[in-house]
Amino acid sequence: MARLLADKIEVENPNTPGRVTRVDAAKYQAMRNAFLKALPGAAPGATVAEVKARLLPHLPDALFPGGDTAGWWLKCVQLDLEAKGLVARSMTSPLRLYKV
Repeated sequence: MARLLADKIEVENPNTPGRVTRVDAAKYQAMRNAFLKALPGAAPGATVAEVKARLLPHLPDALFPGGDTAGWWLKCVQLDLEAKGLVARSMTSPLRLYKV
């Protein structure tokens, strides 16, 4: 689990091992919950576009009014969970994601 620092949370990226970035904890947690609800539990998984369409109804409008910035936060959570080994990619075209 990412480490919570006041209103920020540290996230990782599998493309830059060892480096952490601090992001808004409330938005991260809301997106993480929605992302995990929308993500299939097995390969081949779902495309990023499919995951985004599935998670949008689960996002709180107070944090993501009209889905604003949802794409950026989806990618942030995806990469963090990939770095932690909770999400994997099927190397297909287009890319597909699933829970490990």
